[in-house]
Amino acid sequence: MDRGHALIYEETLRVPTGAFTYDGFQEWLVSGEFPEDGRIDFLAGDVAVDMLPEELHTHGTVKGAILAVLHSLVAETDLGEVFVGRARVQSRFAQLSVEPDVVVVLWESLDAGRVSYVSMSTKREDRFSVMEGAPDVVVEVVSDSSVGKDTRRLPALYARAGVPEFWLVDVRGEEARFEIRTLREEEYAAVAPDAEGWARSPRLKLAFRLTRRRTPRGHWRYVLEHTAST
Repeated sequence: MDRGHALIYEETLRVPTGAFTYDGFQEWLVSGEFPEDGRIDFLAGDVAVDMLPEELHTHGTVKGAILAVLHSLVAETDLGEVFVGRARVQSRFAQLSVEPDVVVVLWESLDAGRVSYVSMSTKREDRFSVMEGAPDVVVEVVSDSSVGKDTRRLPALYARAGVPEFWLVDVRGEEARFEIRTLREEEYAAVAPDAEGWARSPRLKLAFRLTRRRTPRGHWRYVLEHTAST
């Protein structure tokens, strides 16, 4: 990695100039100099940096609600695994290396080779750090600092990587936005919800809707509801 020049971000983060290629970003990722905090994504030649803390009630709580239900439906029934936080997804074909908010991997996709776990350590090859390929479901929760990335850049790149299902959640406004999008002919199409707000997930074979109610403290509490039919 060329350390002679670097982009300085907010005087706390040095992005090496070599990191603006896929291979260079991968080299930076395993160099020991990659930051432990924040979210740093490689998006087809761009390095997207978000060092802001996670907003508690428009990001953290809704992400936790989604994670809890998906973990119960997927991991606890032994259909696959669910990851949150710093679980990195990468695709050389799509020129993509990102840390989605929530990721679902089904065993059938691992067995078929559509996605694989990759170790980034030569010392502990039994410990995996990233997912290569196309996990079954990727969830992004929009924050003020990620609007353009979550709504425009990432959907196109996830589609190019072959991710079959993309969920977009935005609860910053008066109405909670919850969309399930499925991959059709190399781009996503939104699943139309029914009159009661249920949208069907083809990968998970269930219908979902996101509801919320006020807590005694006045904040929203989110629930990801699911049903076998709509």
